Amino acid sequence: MNAILAAFELVFTWDVMLTLVSAALFGLLVGAVPGLTATMATALLVPLTFFMDPIPAVGAMVTCAAMAIFAGDIPGALLRIPGTPASAAYVDEAYAMTKRGEAETVLGACVLFSAIGGLFGTAVLIFAAPALAEVALKFSSQEYFWMALLGLTCAAFIGASSPVRGLVSLLIGLLISTVGLNNPAGVPRFTFGSTEMLAGIDFIPAMIGLFAVSEVFRTIAAGAPPWDTVQTRVGNIFRNWGGMVRTYWRQQLRGNVLGTAIGAIPGAGADVAAYVSYAVSRRFSKTPEKFGTGHVEGIIESTSANNSSLSSAWVPALVFGIPGDTITAIVIGVLYVKGINPGPTLFLFNPQTIYAVFLIFILANLLMIPLGWLVIKFAKHLLRTPRQVLMPIILVFCIVGAFASNNAAYGIILMLAFGVLGFFMEENQIPIAPCILGIVIGPILERNFVTTMIKADGSFIAFFDRPIAAGLGLFVLAIWLSMLVSAIRNRRRGDLDEALS
Repeated sequence: MNAILAAFELVFTWDVMLTLVSAALFGLLVGAVPGLTATMATALLVPLTFFMDPIPAVGAMVTCAAMAIFAGDIPGALLRIPGTPASAAYVDEAYAMTKRGEAETVLGACVLFSAIGGLFGTAVLIFAAPALAEVALKFSSQEYFWMALLGLTCAAFIGASSPVRGLVSLLIGLLISTVGLNNPAGVPRFTFGSTEMLAGIDFIPAMIGLFAVSEVFRTIAAGAPPWDTVQTRVGNIFRNWGGMVRTYWRQQLRGNVLGTAIGAIPGAGADVAAYVSYAVSRRFSKTPEKFGTGHVEGIIESTSANNSSLSSAWVPALVFGIPGDTITAIVIGVLYVKGINPGPTLFLFNPQTIYAVFLIFILANLLMIPLGWLVIKFAKHLLRTPRQVLMPIILVFCIVGAFASNNAAYGIILMLAFGVLGFFMEENQIPIAPCILGIVIGPILERNFVTTMIKADGSFIAFFDRPIAAGLGLFVLAIWLSMLVSAIRNRRRGDLDEALS
């Protein structure tokens, strides 16, 4: 009890509260700019934390990351340009709702269920941190291989109405992920003699190009038409909250649980949680045919998952000092600088610090609702700006984001190249989301496959010789089998309908 009271005294001071609000506004701004990710926002705060006490320093980074993950949904819904990679999983769904005149519904769902998801992940962090961390630590290369394969399998669900086009997009992403020296053999692949390509394809310029720059190119090709098909005002975002909670509480809970479980696995992060949750939502929905046409169900489950995973990623970080994602990796470095060494002893010798972190998580997610509402009210004016004015501004932000990813003009070249690729993919109805997933998960899949084969001396039995790996493997194989059976059933049904007609 004394430690809890000490935590309240550490957090509820004017300087800490001012830091939290300032970091929240900064995170909302960065997250809403395409290409400037939550990880980048957190990294930009690191130099400032050197001049802060430990609690406000950690609080600034926690609040900034939570706000940036949510804010990525705003440009995705209004302009079909995801602000962060986690928002890319359901950007088409959100934009379709905006075009139908339901911008306040989709943005209201994003802010509400992001906050609820964050609070759920925080509750798990508080009450189940040691147990979840122990499970995550049992993962080896076999388990990571099956997790990566599960993520790639999800691309078949995300691949819109045509699994074939989804597979083509996925293979393009996997091909891109093989470029460079970053492979188990350390052999240059597809570099064509370029020294810049030895480092591989940076994900940030690729994502900016595929989503944002391709949209700019498409607007130019169409002659910069006015926003005639898109809603030009955002109404009351609070109006449908009660109905959505009553209707989709199961999806929200499932997204929270799945996001928390994925977040606690080191290296997974909010991006994987969003993609997997969207795929699961579509797979188990009673109305899967509505997905892709502007259906809020998948958005609710995905946005619940990515914010809950952000909180649960701190489980292995705080208990064992193992980062759950890139954001916690940055924060662990700050903790060491501040003399707060993550690990089991932190709970014994500095419990007030742990409780202060928990309080900051709760405050960050509560602040998300009023501050998110303010940012949405400001962002709606984007739709009143003429395209010929807005698109050059977006392109400038994209160039800044691509350059900032590695402080080199090479990032801008990559961004433009992927912008052309994204433009031609969408012109041929090839979805972009599976390509993004292939770029992210491809290296993880290859690295853990090779590691497992080396450890097992080439025996494939090794992928099933551990309990968790066997369970994940059987789950993935069951998904493949269900997809195959469904495809055969649909084909037979189509043949029967053709014969009857």
